[in-house]
Amino acid sequence: MSLADQILAVNNDLPIRTDVAVHSGKVRSVYWLTDIDSRRLIREKNYDVAQDTPLAIMVISDRISAFDCIWRGEGGMKGVPGKGAALNAISNHWFKLFKQQGLADSHILDIPHPFVWIVQKAKPVMIEAICRQYITGSMWRSYAKGEREFCGIALIDDLKKDSKLPQLLQTPSTKGILQGIPGVPAVDDVNVTRKNIVDNFAAFNFKSVGDIAQYEKFLTEGFDVISIALAKLDQIFVDTKFEFGYVKDRNGNDKLIYMDEVGTPDSSRIWDGEQYRAGNIVENSKEGFRQLLLKHFPDADILLNKDRMIEREALARDNELPADVLMAVSATYIAIAEKITGKSIVLSQNPKQEIIDVLRDEYQLID
Repeated sequence: MSLADQILAVNNDLPIRTDVAVHSGKVRSVYWLTDIDSRRLIREKNYDVAQDTPLAIMVISDRISAFDCIWRGEGGMKGVPGKGAALNAISNHWFKLFKQQGLADSHILDIPHPFVWIVQKAKPVMIEAICRQYITGSMWRSYAKGEREFCGIALIDDLKKDSKLPQLLQTPSTKGILQGIPGVPAVDDVNVTRKNIVDNFAAFNFKSVGDIAQYEKFLTEGFDVISIALAKLDQIFVDTKFEFGYVKDRNGNDKLIYMDEVGTPDSSRIWDGEQYRAGNIVENSKEGFRQLLLKHFPDADILLNKDRMIEREALARDNELPADVLMAVSATYIAIAEKITGKSIVLSQNPKQEIIDVLRDEYQLID
């Protein structure tokens, strides 16, 4: 079996029983279960949710997205070997730690396979909740141009690139295009202030103004739990993105939870501590791949300038990256996952068939 066969690139064609179209994101695909199957699983597996809660199967892929495009490699490599399993393993590890330490719940109810989550339906808060402990990336680019206010937060002068910030900063941006919010452009991923959120809490899907402080608390708590655990491995938690949403508990009450993935190389920057102290930045996250792309193509502005999205999409579509580039990403993801979890990441020989077998035999979701 070739390496390309071990990569789960297409994850929206599984024969899972569903009444609606499969939702396919950049990395994950979501299959909403029928009402009958949702109720059956809640009963059989005793999930801690209301009986009428819609459930979904969320299947991760090995696709790699950067600068809002999907990239592929030579030799039919349509993803990164081990990436999906590594991402899920890391998220599962952090969510378990959150639970042990009494933090909020997540949307995950069950993990049938390393590529698969069974999740409950949540109403997402329309915020990319970003926490930063160091100044780098987009914040540094703005700061280097002379900007001293970021998401309504005043920054001091004389900060150095990649240095630790005086305190942990929350720098939210929009999740999706939000219409009709004064001072907030109707585009995806635009920075917002706390005042924007408070003044328009319902537009961001918060149920009350008080829940804004709750999400901020969860954000800081989650960041701290992961940062402390990574520090014990001599890894630096630089910045990360969390997502939140509302679900109903068994009694039908709303509760705010963590959604999507947490503390992964896709959603965070993680630096090697020993190298940082020696004055070097060694990325144990997707940021290394992003930097490589910026160097690989002659006109980096195509990747950074949102007004050149058509050119960027053509770049991703028409260029196969060298296989060793994707293998280097694979090595980074697998190494950091094994370091965090203390367990080996084993590449599936045929991930798609494994998923079909377990969902058919143990969950009766495939005819």
